[in-house]
Amino acid sequence: MKKGESIKSVFKNFSIKEFAIDNVYYLFGCLLYAAGVNIFAIPNNIAQSGITGLAIIINYLVPQLPVGLTGLVLNVPLIILAWIFIGKAFTLKTLWTTVVLSLCIDGVAAVMDAGFIGAYTGDKLLASLFCGAMCGAGIALIIVRGATSGGTDVLGRLLKKIWPHMTMGTMILVCDAAVVITAAIVFKSVDSAMYAAILIFASSEVMDHILYGTGSGKMLYIFTKKGDEIAKMITEACKRGATIIEGKGGYTGDTNELVIVAARSHEIPKIRKKVKELDPDSFVVLTEANEILGKGFTPPAAGD
Repeated sequence: MKKGESIKSVFKNFSIKEFAIDNVYYLFGCLLYAAGVNIFAIPNNIAQSGITGLAIIINYLVPQLPVGLTGLVLNVPLIILAWIFIGKAFTLKTLWTTVVLSLCIDGVAAVMDAGFIGAYTGDKLLASLFCGAMCGAGIALIIVRGATSGGTDVLGRLLKKIWPHMTMGTMILVCDAAVVITAAIVFKSVDSAMYAAILIFASSEVMDHILYGTGSGKMLYIFTKKGDEIAKMITEACKRGATIIEGKGGYTGDTNELVIVAARSHEIPKIRKKVKELDPDSFVVLTEANEILGKGFTPPAAGD
């Protein structure tokens, strides 16, 4: 649990309007994800990554156990550990979106059982691509409002507490690979693992394009009157360096500060959200950075 974090502090800046907007995004995101899983993945025995993939495997072995409920049960230990070691705010959002996602998965399955929607059992390559696209879009809608769908994202954060030298991306990749290999064994099909890999790739690409556009990194130019506070937040909460440059607006003549930050694509939503919390009047410019060399990014090549 984060030091000094309490339930009171978590709800200090609670806004009914923001909560309502969050849940519109969560609901549409979860429905997209649930539709992709039920229409394309489950009928074709294609296990996705993470907890949902594990739930699909369990459902294949024990059809009486619904995928959504199974996924929720599997997430419970991770949620408890996240509450203890990661923080209450993150855990409460993750718990809420996990419950919504589980209900949506089983809800869509019930609608399909009633005959309102049919499963796709044609070309498995198309099934993988369409499922990946829908799931990636769904997850993006959840992430853009500062939450996650649970599963390997939470597990990756927990494992990083044990092995801090490993990157989050590596942690999540290892967890996902374990699920895909398990699926290949259970389904007795190497093709299943290969289609799962295509699904995961498509999901990641769609999610990245929705959230961040293209490019391997981003540059943030933040015009603000609270440069020191924002730079401190970026350093402490986002583990990124920041440069502050003093300047004067050419139109208004007002003195402002320009905070420059280089970050990876997946870090941008968190930074952008926290900047707006600290300074709602800030002006933020986001640009592509096709290559970033240095600590925390790509090491410079020998001789550079």
